[in-house]
Amino acid sequence: MLQVRSLCVHYRGRSVLEDVSLNLMPGELVGLIGPNGAGKSTLIKALLGLVPIASGHISWHGQSLRRLRQQVAYVPQRSQIDWDYPIVVQRVVMMALTRRLGWWRSPNAAAYQTARAAMERMQIWDLRDRPIGSLSGGQQQRVFLARAIAQSAEIFLFDEPFTGIDKHSELILLNLFAELRSRGHLVLVCSHEWGSALERYDRLLLLNRSLLADDRPQVVMTLDNIRRAYGENTQLLDPRSSLESMLAC
Repeated sequence: MLQVRSLCVHYRGRSVLEDVSLNLMPGELVGLIGPNGAGKSTLIKALLGLVPIASGHISWHGQSLRRLRQQVAYVPQRSQIDWDYPIVVQRVVMMALTRRLGWWRSPNAAAYQTARAAMERMQIWDLRDRPIGSLSGGQQQRVFLARAIAQSAEIFLFDEPFTGIDKHSELILLNLFAELRSRGHLVLVCSHEWGSALERYDRLLLLNRSLLADDRPQVVMTLDNIRRAYGENTQLLDPRSSLESMLAC
């Protein structure tokens, strides 16, 4: 399992994450939710070793996750990517194989086949020679999904994957989540979704600097938990339904 123990992260003298502990299992689809500034993206970056941690420990199957980075595939927020960078689709996907092959080795036939299979899975093979900046938002997201698949990782981390994509790309993404889960991969999705969309997850992590709730969606999305995370003035569309969309905060 992926174990996080007493994780604390500080940034510019401010506490961003406080004493976060959780266990995530292979074969789970887990949603990470909370208000803006809650530390959701910071938690994902801490798992990746992209931000320093003040204290705590992160392990995968009993080993430090920092030593097993190849086992983790990451799809960042679209806003964090320089879409003007001059690179074509196929090259982006091939980057997933660079660490496995070594920086100075040319890709072999097997590597190209792995990349092609991932692009075909995401329905972007016909876009392989296009500059990534010329694609639509949904197509761009599928490029990074293909890169994640090509990495052959065990853990998949997605940061706001549904933002700015079309319905077709959303369906491809949901099918991919189901496929990864069925194959025993761990899938963690940072999301701003509300309502019935949350029911697709096996578990929800409700975060606001500390972990406020960790359970099935129906257990996590109570009025009390939502107000603890988002504030006492939070209103729900229907107070009787804990999975309805929030109107105001």
